[in-house]
Amino acid sequence: MRLRYVAVSLMFVAAGTSDGQAARRSAQSGKSPEVRIDYTKETLPNGLTVLYHVDHSTPVAAVLLWYNVGSKMEQPGKTGFAHLFEHMMFKGSKNVADGQHLALLEAAGARTGPDMSGTTSWDRTNYFEQVPSNQLELALWLESDRMGTLTEALTKEKLDNVREVVKNERRQTVDNQPYGSWLEKSEEALFPEPHPYHHSIIGSMSDLSAASLEDVRSFFKTYYAPNNAVLVVAGDIDVPQTKAMVRSYFGPIPRGPAPPRLAGTSLPATVGYENRVVVQDPLAPAPQIFVAYRVPPVKDPRAPVVRILANVIGGGNSSRLDEALVRRQQIATSVTGFNLGLADGGDMLVFFATGKAGSNPDSLERALLAELAGTSSFTQSELERARAADRFSFVDGLQTTGGFGGRADRLAEGWTFFRDPNHVNTVLRQIDRVTLDDLNALARERLVPTNRVILIYVPAKKTATQTSSTRVP
Repeated sequence: MRLRYVAVSLMFVAAGTSDGQAARRSAQSGKSPEVRIDYTKETLPNGLTVLYHVDHSTPVAAVLLWYNVGSKMEQPGKTGFAHLFEHMMFKGSKNVADGQHLALLEAAGARTGPDMSGTTSWDRTNYFEQVPSNQLELALWLESDRMGTLTEALTKEKLDNVREVVKNERRQTVDNQPYGSWLEKSEEALFPEPHPYHHSIIGSMSDLSAASLEDVRSFFKTYYAPNNAVLVVAGDIDVPQTKAMVRSYFGPIPRGPAPPRLAGTSLPATVGYENRVVVQDPLAPAPQIFVAYRVPPVKDPRAPVVRILANVIGGGNSSRLDEALVRRQQIATSVTGFNLGLADGGDMLVFFATGKAGSNPDSLERALLAELAGTSSFTQSELERARAADRFSFVDGLQTTGGFGGRADRLAEGWTFFRDPNHVNTVLRQIDRVTLDDLNALARERLVPTNRVILIYVPAKKTATQTSSTRVP
């Protein structure tokens, strides 16, 4: 669905002007048009926060649940539990047989993937489905049944099945993937133990193997409770009728215990050293260099500066790295830059460059580091290009009701991270406030040798991946 600006749920706020006039004036002034995602909020007696967003432009409705649990809540020796549970949530509940959650939604007109799925991050786990609006009650019932009764249908056989699925996923995405270990190695270097971001989302093989049925039940009881979640119902809905359904299905679910407070997230601004790691990777077809820095997190006021900094340096064909390494020096086949979007204590800003097959990784590393060393004197035109890209990425996501970056997702994000669903309506103003001084100051502060990990992946004919590392104060 592509939602026009003139739709009720996403519209320009510009008194006395048409939407087109507001858009043109905003473009000419370098300022974003204001957007407004309207919502209604209520909190059930069991602590469940519910947000309702109305959009009658198409006859679809989205149901989205964000649980305030991600890999950062996991304890040592029990990594990978949040992601494990993402899979467990599709293995059946008291009134829904194993595999029937998706099957029932498909029969109602939803599509696997675009319309219904679950995802796990460091900071939250979410589940969503988008259905024809006359099937909204089915979606609400399905989500409420697994929130309230999943452990009643939990068996060791299901746990063993999911455990093997997740282990195989780790093999495919990390262990047997070219450059697959870069994220884990970067996390370990930038977020030393016992920081909650030190370990990966997918967890270790040993921890997954050791997970017991009681461990899983305890994890569910602690984090999969209504008072640790936000439910967003968005789209072609009648709010009073939808409220009645939500109260009927979710209201009887008992409140859970208060989850343990997250501790140990405080970090110095910089790491304090440079960590250089050489990885002999038998799966790598060409050398690849990753350079990752610790930067302010999503909850920090400088989060928009981080995103724009990533875009200026490594975002797209107009970025500094692409201009220097791909087009001018022709030493890299591709480059990119992005931040992970972590919420607590710090975030990761990473740049990587892929060399040509058979090329010298040392030359690629020197070229990449030379360009990053010069990133503290940006221009206004670079800022405006990156700002425009950030605006577009945000507004483009709002064209959808559910799914990643959609309106329901942004409302849930605002409540979970900021305790404010209206946060979605402040994002464009935050982007507009970023100045050239902000950009240059953050680069000078964080893009320094004593705040980074360098990963050099070297193609090698080895029986197993080998690494060597150097730490420089």
